[in-house]
Amino acid sequence: MNPSFKKIKTRAALMTGIRQFFTERHFLEVETPLLSPHLIPESSIENFASSLISPYKGNTPLYLTPSPEIWMKQLLAQGSGDLFQICKSFRNNEQFSPVHNPEFTMLEWYKTGINAEQNIRICEELVSSLVLPETPQSCRPPFREMTMEEAFREFAGFSLEENMDSPSLFWQLEKAGIPAEKEESWEVLFHKLFLTLVEPELPSDRPLVLKDYPSRLATLAADKAGTPWSDRWELYMDGTEIANCYTEETDLEKIRTYYDQEGREKEKQALVSVTASSSWVEGMKNFPSCSGTAVGVDRLIAALLGDKSIQGVILFPLDAILPEAKNS
Repeated sequence: MNPSFKKIKTRAALMTGIRQFFTERHFLEVETPLLSPHLIPESSIENFASSLISPYKGNTPLYLTPSPEIWMKQLLAQGSGDLFQICKSFRNNEQFSPVHNPEFTMLEWYKTGINAEQNIRICEELVSSLVLPETPQSCRPPFREMTMEEAFREFAGFSLEENMDSPSLFWQLEKAGIPAEKEESWEVLFHKLFLTLVEPELPSDRPLVLKDYPSRLATLAADKAGTPWSDRWELYMDGTEIANCYTEETDLEKIRTYYDQEGREKEKQALVSVTASSSWVEGMKNFPSCSGTAVGVDRLIAALLGDKSIQGVILFPLDAILPEAKNS
């Protein structure tokens, strides 16, 4: 690997810019554990397993955190106020690609007293503050906004709201000639349609906020009352997903139900079994109304540089150093 020291210096300046943006807005920067005995049991994420080897405390299974979410939420529930963090995060069993590395840098922030819609403006201001002379127009604000319903109508040719049940989604897949099985879950059917018909066609002339995701997708985003949508959006830049934002769920019973359901799903299919902490839900009794956003920093920096790959902005990506490990 031959690193570009110009890009290394630019990355360092952008990281400083991110910190300055949030500290100027009175967010508290925190550092939370990367090693944890418990994780949020997200069925869509595979985890890295490790262990504590101690002659004093015994051996204890540990896991590398896929995000700092749960620890930051514990701090919010204890009255921290607005928070941000830049940290390493880890996702196992994913492909190596121009936009994937098992170890990556994540920016996560939580702003109290606002919803996801209001958090769009914070994200837009952040990106505006980081734009470089070489940043392509497709990655420069202002953001375009589109709902999931509008995207399905325009690019899949049907109303998602009018086809919310599994049989209807299966029929739409059959009509489009996309392989599917009737026994597949609603989420699988939805993602086949979205990833095949919608996501590749999303406009990419400038950053796009795709919002109002179906509430049937299991997340900790709050529902939009009286609608089939959750208050959630994702940011795409030049066709690549960069950020994910929720109005955070505050109902403890809904949070507990999510943990239970996702935990059962993860037990059925996970290669690395994890458990949630029973104290986490209880520890969120005073969790404030807020909105949280997670940003893939490597992807954001690559987009701002006009790069199509994060490999140029990550020092020593894993697929570059694995051959040496295998041959040693």
